[in-house]
Amino acid sequence: MPLQQSVSSVFTPIPCILAGHQEGAGETRMPDANIPVVAFTELTQDEKAYAGLAHALMMCTGFIGPLVIYLKNKRSRFVRFHASQALFWGVISTLFYFPTAFVSTPVFWLLNIVDFTISLSLGIPFCLKAMRGEWAGYPVIGRWARDIIGD
Repeated sequence: MPLQQSVSSVFTPIPCILAGHQEGAGETRMPDANIPVVAFTELTQDEKAYAGLAHALMMCTGFIGPLVIYLKNKRSRFVRFHASQALFWGVISTLFYFPTAFVSTPVFWLLNIVDFTISLSLGIPFCLKAMRGEWAGYPVIGRWARDIIGD
């Protein structure tokens, strides 16, 4: 057996494997295991950039930036997933901010600082994860976003 043929048979790329997925159309079985193999499409750089931008805009525009990203990219499930998470947190953050914005007591200012800190702690790491192409979800809000996009 030539060296190139033996190396290619050992180092064949392995597609995404989804545990618990029912066998169906467009799917094959791995020869050595009874695990379904599901083909998936590669994310484009634009999809990754828009998904990351939705999180970045959430930190400075609240829900407006993610809403624009969500409405502009309706065809990409990846962008819709990340934009809907940022949109949900932007709406929650805005609803939390307005009652406390016009009262100048230390407790309300502290709540605004906590809100901003949570926005930064969600926005920065999830922006980076989206730019890497990860389907990372916010705690609790990620499940809502998966339900919205139909996953």
